[in-house]
Amino acid sequence: MKFSEVEEATWSELSPYFDTCLIPYTGLSGKESPIEATEALARLRDFMDLVEIPFKGRIITYPAVQYGQGEDLSLLQEVCRNVREAGFAYVIVMTADIELIQGKIESCDLVLSRKVYNEETGGAGIAGQIKDKIQEMWQRDSKMEM
Repeated sequence: MKFSEVEEATWSELSPYFDTCLIPYTGLSGKESPIEATEALARLRDFMDLVEIPFKGRIITYPAVQYGQGEDLSLLQEVCRNVREAGFAYVIVMTADIELIQGKIESCDLVLSRKVYNEETGGAGIAGQIKDKIQEMWQRDSKMEM
């Protein structure tokens, strides 16, 4: 579910079910032409579908962090920390064009980078691997609570 689909009247009822926040990271530099920026956003949108569609009842997508090319991730780190403080148990960062590696953003639980998946899998089976990673993240914490 996208943040813009949430209505104030129903959020208090729905919030217990939405424990995971997805933060899209575009990684634009500002040097892109309008066509290149549009293509980058389309790639990210298509990649995000692999999470938003199968996990619609549990994950809420926040607005994208649009600029920054991976060198300075302080804004992205701050956004992750802030949404966690706002009540989300899990934070996922998703990017299509920037190669982000798990652990570079300490305040998130999972980094999903299309570039990394394409290199690892040759583009095949990405949807299944992403689904497995998300479910592993949720199970890891439930096992820790026992």
